[in-house]
Amino acid sequence: MLVAGVVITGIFLVTAVFAPLIAPYGGSQLRSGSVAFGAQKPPSAEHLLGTTVGGYDVLSRVVWGSRTALLVMLVAVVLSIFAGIALGLVSGYFGGWIDRVLVVVADAIYAFPTLLLAIVAAIVISRGQSSMWGGILAAAISITVVFVPQYFRVVRSEVVRVKAEAFVEAAKVIGTPPARIMVRHVLRNSVRTLPLIVTLNCSEAILTLAGLGFLGFGIEPSAAAEWGYDLNKALSDVTSGIWWTSVFPGVAIVLTVLGVTLVGESLNDLADPRLRTRRAAGRRGVRAAVQSEADVVEVDPLDAPPVADEARSGGRIGSAGQAGSHDETTGGAR
Repeated sequence: MLVAGVVITGIFLVTAVFAPLIAPYGGSQLRSGSVAFGAQKPPSAEHLLGTTVGGYDVLSRVVWGSRTALLVMLVAVVLSIFAGIALGLVSGYFGGWIDRVLVVVADAIYAFPTLLLAIVAAIVISRGQSSMWGGILAAAISITVVFVPQYFRVVRSEVVRVKAEAFVEAAKVIGTPPARIMVRHVLRNSVRTLPLIVTLNCSEAILTLAGLGFLGFGIEPSAAAEWGYDLNKALSDVTSGIWWTSVFPGVAIVLTVLGVTLVGESLNDLADPRLRTRRAAGRRGVRAAVQSEADVVEVDPLDAPPVADEARSGGRIGSAGQAGSHDETTGGAR
């Protein structure tokens, strides 16, 4: 799973980074020179994946959409990490009324449906703006509002556990400032599980962005390419037998989410000590079984060659004769 996830995620990253080199046209380009692309044209040599109902090249929209998804994913995850870690660290270390208030707020946000909360946040933030970075920041911030409670809860639980350790108490006794204890001692031992959450949240960010675009709250096509918006505009094409406008953006979403999810699940399995112990025990058992099979050699007496039997019989007769002569010698001596 890890290898498959790394390969799919690597293809997604390469496509997003080198989109200007891979895409034949711009994400919002409608014509080549003075010739318009045309709407709903099937795949051909000029347009390998056809054109959309709006006259955009499907391949270019899919390639440039990967960059939009990557930017939204990075901004959303980075903002969520900083906000969630800061709030979780303060809440878990100081406790008291600050902890109670932050926990109630985080639980209230976490109780809302993810997509509905992202829609409300996108409406409040974007206010109908359709610029590229305006739409990306609006989508990223709306996704951040959804992700912050997850990081907050994970970091807070780890901070509550770590701050009761002996080394933290020793740092307090020798007069270490609270800020240094929080950053140097508590925080460094409370973020070990965050890489797993980051990979899983990246796939959720892509799905949330696609959901916002599909419902009409994402980025306008003239500002940047976005897979969810293209799927929304391709709904009417499906009933008319025009399949290329919806298949390729949908496949891009599925493969990207699948690759990132496989990486996250594989990292979760590798970080689980129970699975590591089980795998190590299984490898030791296999090696022991192979060694025992190599040491034990079973020979059927019926398969033994007759020469060996005669040699064994002659050996027994010779031994008996030597014993008899020895007895005779001994008797004579006696």
